Amino acid sequence: MLILQHVTYAHPNKDILFDAIGLTIGKQEKVALIGNNGSGKSTLLKIIAGELAPQSGAVSTASPPYYVPQLLGQFNEYTVAAALRIDKKLEALHAILGGRVTEEYLTLLDDDWGIEERCYEALAQWKLDGPYLGRKMGSLSGGQKTKVFLAGIAIHRPGLVLLDEPSNHLDTEGRALLYDYIRSTAQTLIMVSHDKTLLSLADRVCELDNRGLTLYGGSYDFFTARKAAEKQALQNDIKHKEKALRKAKEIEKASLERQQKLDARGKKKQEQAGLPTIVMNTFRNNAEKSTARMKEVHAEKTEAIARDVAQLRRELPGRDKMKVGFDDSSLHQGKILISAREINYACAGVPLWKQPLTFEVCSGRRIALNGLNGSGKTTLIRILLGALYPSAGTIERAAARSIYIDQDYSLIGGRHSVYEQAQLFNSGHLQEHEVKSRLTHFLFTGEYWHKPCSVLSGGEKMRLLLCCLTLGEQAPDIIVLDEPTNNLDIQNTEILTAALNDYRGTVIVVSHDTHFLEAIGTTETITLP
Repeated sequence: MLILQHVTYAHPNKDILFDAIGLTIGKQEKVALIGNNGSGKSTLLKIIAGELAPQSGAVSTASPPYYVPQLLGQFNEYTVAAALRIDKKLEALHAILGGRVTEEYLTLLDDDWGIEERCYEALAQWKLDGPYLGRKMGSLSGGQKTKVFLAGIAIHRPGLVLLDEPSNHLDTEGRALLYDYIRSTAQTLIMVSHDKTLLSLADRVCELDNRGLTLYGGSYDFFTARKAAEKQALQNDIKHKEKALRKAKEIEKASLERQQKLDARGKKKQEQAGLPTIVMNTFRNNAEKSTARMKEVHAEKTEAIARDVAQLRRELPGRDKMKVGFDDSSLHQGKILISAREINYACAGVPLWKQPLTFEVCSGRRIALNGLNGSGKTTLIRILLGALYPSAGTIERAAARSIYIDQDYSLIGGRHSVYEQAQLFNSGHLQEHEVKSRLTHFLFTGEYWHKPCSVLSGGEKMRLLLCCLTLGEQAPDIIVLDEPTNNLDIQNTEILTAALNDYRGTVIVVSHDTHFLEAIGTTETITLP
């Protein structure tokens, strides 16, 4: 069904993204393609789809693949039919039914007389009922755009389907439909995702990293168990090497001390024997040379072990190289921060929610804000933060410091460098070297300090924002997160999870990722009707 042979791709600046990778996927296999942000997963899917050409190598598929891209903004000016590349065929169908039977229209239709009915059935399957085919893609939400392309699978009926982060913009209902499709389909699938529920539906896992493409012959659970064993083995190697390094330094110190004692004893005997000065100088020079050679031998040994330790540490995943240290919120646990009574918000005079909302937000709680796409989750967040006022009901807020983190990490300003951005949050009046040390702790080494934030990936922006939050004199009392994992890979999602688990303040989070919600310990839910 799919064969990649020695596929190489380089960026326009000639930097190699991946080199001579190979892969074979059989009919009806479901393969999860995973890797850190920037490893080239989306690029590889585009090469398989025929949208990019590799520098070298060959791609062979049994039939043309169908590609569901991650980013869909480029289709905003298209109608749904045009985005799905069926507008010409539908035009031909209507022309023929209207009596304009030409060779051109017959060729375009290609005897696909059921195309329009199949389109509406496919759209309805993804809960897109109504006259969608003529609508502009730009008028749709992110989740609706994704559903349009997912509906295209049933319209085009391909043998090979390429899915690039398909669950990112889907709500809970949409994700359930996606999971059902993956479970039941007989099509060959290659899926790029950080959604662990989706990944668990794959037959095999393929990892793309700087070593190339590695295919693991088992499920995602098998893959994670294998990676955990590899990480444990690596940590054991590091401990062993660190122990060897300490031992080598102890031996070096003991040997030098012993040599110094022998040299001192020899010098004393020579002085007592009354040897001539020239002989004494010869003995002293020989002793110094001997000590220098011993130092050199020991230094080479310890440096070699130290290099091994450094190399092994570089192989550790990023989440194991850093630890987030949030200060605790100053508020005592259980303090009522927000009290909402029968609130609603009117849009053009129409209430947004079918029933008014009543709830409390208490200090230290972890609350999931749940609702379908378009149910008003962002509006409620703005009300909670005081940026909007409800049109009905009452809301009371205690004095508390809050921070809002959206899925694009917009608090990180693109016009600032990484170091300048950190300084904007430096209310703790840390010195320059302390700020740079903190940045390094969050994996932003010197090469990053003068980089503009606009070039950072989603995961890098998230890590920089976490770093910035540790530079203040006090942690925020409330952290509100709106789909924070949408643009993060698995590693950066785990870094964010660890950071939130270190944090002792209040968390309000919008997310359809049930694994993430469980991992950060949400215990309460506000569900929008």
